[in-house]
Order: sequence, then C-alpha cells, then structure tokens
Amino acid sequence: MLKTLLTAGLLLSLPTLAVAADITGVPKIRDGDQVMIGSVKIRLGGIDAPSTDQLCLNTKGERWTCGVAARDELIKHAGHKSWTCHARSVDRRGRTIARCEVDGEDIQKWMVENGWALAFTRVSHDYEPDEKAAREAKAGMWQGAFIAPWDWRVRNKKTAVLGAVKVPESAHSILLASASGPVAPSPDCTIKGNVNRSGECIFHQPTSRWYAKIEMKISKGTRWFCSVEEAEAAGCRETRR
Repeated sequence: MLKTLLTAGLLLSLPTLAVAADITGVPKIRDGDQVMIGSVKIRLGGIDAPSTDQLCLNTKGERWTCGVAARDELIKHAGHKSWTCHARSVDRRGRTIARCEVDGEDIQKWMVENGWALAFTRVSHDYEPDEKAAREAKAGMWQGAFIAPWDWRVRNKKTAVLGAVKVPESAHSILLASASGPVAPSPDCTIKGNVNRSGECIFHQPTSRWYAKIEMKISKGTRWFCSVEEAEAAGCRETRR
C-alpha cells in the first residue's frame, strides 16, 4: 500500500518537475511569440505577437506583413544565439509557457519595446511600460494601424483597430479585407480555410483538388493560414479530397 502511494505521488509530481526545469538551446522561431528548442514547443509568456498571416498598415495606409516582420526581426536579433527559457506552465495545446532570455536580455521585453508584440495584460502586466514606450516611439506595428493579435484571430466587423496616432477611417475595412482577400497575405500563408454547409471549418493546401475553386471573401467566412498547425489550432480539419 505504501509503495503504491509513493508511486502515485511520484507520478503526480512529474509534470511539475518537467515544467520547473529551464530549457536551453538555439531555437527554431515559428513566429514572434512561438519557438521550439529541441522538441519542446515554447510560447513566450506575458506577450502576444502577430501571427505570420497578420497584416498591418504603415504610415501611408499601405498593407504590410507585420506578422512576418515580427518573426524575422526576432530571428535577426536572437535567432542564432542560445536561449534560456524559464518554464512556468503548460497550456492546453501542449506548449510550455516560459520567460526567455538571451545573454541576460528579456526576449519578451525586447519584442514589446520594439513594437513587435503587445503586453498580454490578461495574464501579466509586466510589459505595459514597454508597450507604452513603443507606442510613443511609433515602433514596429505602432508606426501605423493594426489589430491586436488576440483580436486578429477572431476578427469580425466590430474588431477594434489600434494605432499610435489617429487611425485612418478606412483602416478597419482595409485590414479585414486583407484577411480574406483573393491574394495570400504572404508567400508563407497560402493555406485556404472555409466553412462548409454544416458549419465546419475546412482547410485546403495548394495541392487540394478544391483549392482553386475556393473564393477568398469575408462574406464567405474564409481566411488564410500559414501552417497546418495554425489551421488545426483554429478548429479546422483538412479536406478529405
């Protein structure tokens, strides 16, 4: 009996021990707040960066791939260095939530203060001062207009548009149109998602027989994805044909 209790206690303690351990190594950067070190998927805690399919507006009101830029700037800044990530928890998608540093520099802080991510205040207020500084400097996404990353993922006609200065009246319609426009937001984001007659979300890779027939329009409930993982995380399944 005692042996059984000890074994059960050890098993219950294993997830906590795994989460508490630091993760070190050179990362593979998926986007501005998601990386992999070895086989561990890591979500940078306390911030929210734009997904690679997200578009923003620049100072001239032109669309640009701010999600791709956020990823690429992080790669340029620290993508080839060894990271140390302090694990805090594991989310429902199996990603380790962590605070990461490179040579003593807080990576999340760098992302926010350079305008490539926002402080995710639902879980932490640590980076609010850095977001304020980025907004005042019109850094990164703050140079023009954009949708908060958490709103971009569930965007609709009522979604708010942010900016360091007065947001152009046309910003809302331009940004929403870009999400489901006929042209993919970037060469990295060519998977099409649509809703079938049963209300089920289906995604189609370019090799799908239906790919060319799917019209990308907001009114049809379509959207672009940058990876199969992203499509599945949004609740979509791959077409069976």
